[in-house]
Amino acid sequence: MWDIFTYPFFQRALLGGVMIGFMAPMLGTYLVLRRLSMIGDTIAHVSIAGVALGFLLGVYPVGAGLVFALLAALAIERLRSAYRTYAELSIAILMSGGVALATFLFTLGQGFNMNVTSYFFGSVYSLDWADLALIFVVTAVSAAVVALHRKEFFLLSFDEDAASVSGLPVRALNVALTVLTALVISVAIKIVGALLVSALLTIPVASSLLVSRSFKQSFLGAILFSEAAVAAGLTAAGAFNLAPGATIVLILIGILMV
Repeated sequence: MWDIFTYPFFQRALLGGVMIGFMAPMLGTYLVLRRLSMIGDTIAHVSIAGVALGFLLGVYPVGAGLVFALLAALAIERLRSAYRTYAELSIAILMSGGVALATFLFTLGQGFNMNVTSYFFGSVYSLDWADLALIFVVTAVSAAVVALHRKEFFLLSFDEDAASVSGLPVRALNVALTVLTALVISVAIKIVGALLVSALLTIPVASSLLVSRSFKQSFLGAILFSEAAVAAGLTAAGAFNLAPGATIVLILIGILMV
């Protein structure tokens, strides 16, 4: 069982998983508090359409998915501004459009459907150094932005009106948070898959909220639960030939139940 830690492909998977396990709940805490838990699923579905287009054009699929995720993030913020009273409409519209576009692109390239499948369910053991480099850059940028604007994001999460009255650039902060979420999701789909990626954003936060008494405890607890599930899930999946993404999410649900 422990021999798997000596394999380069597993070392890359573990390194990538640890970085995603840190980023996802870090941003997920703010998303859950702002009642935007479903934004992860929406951006993930649009990102898959980008991955499909990447295969069609013969370009780096994760890079194409990242571009689509960023466009989806900007579109969500635009629609949220247009439908202030019904802000959740932006998520429903973009999710429908993402699924439709991905399905359309699948039909244009019958020969690459099996390759795209790995992005639906995750293919963490196929991470290469280019993937890790991209994940590292996204991790560094996300951590830096949150560290610099943690107070602003905190106020924005609990009372957007108060943040606006206080003179904070609410629109810019909203866009920044949504764009960071898009970046994290686009690099995470290769680890847990588009169908499960929102679990890393929400379930660790849900677990932490049950046992924490402050925002700081919730924030740190979510990251701790996420990292524990990623490490345990990848190890169990590698040792017993299980699906890595599904194993991680099931462990997260087990933590939540406990």
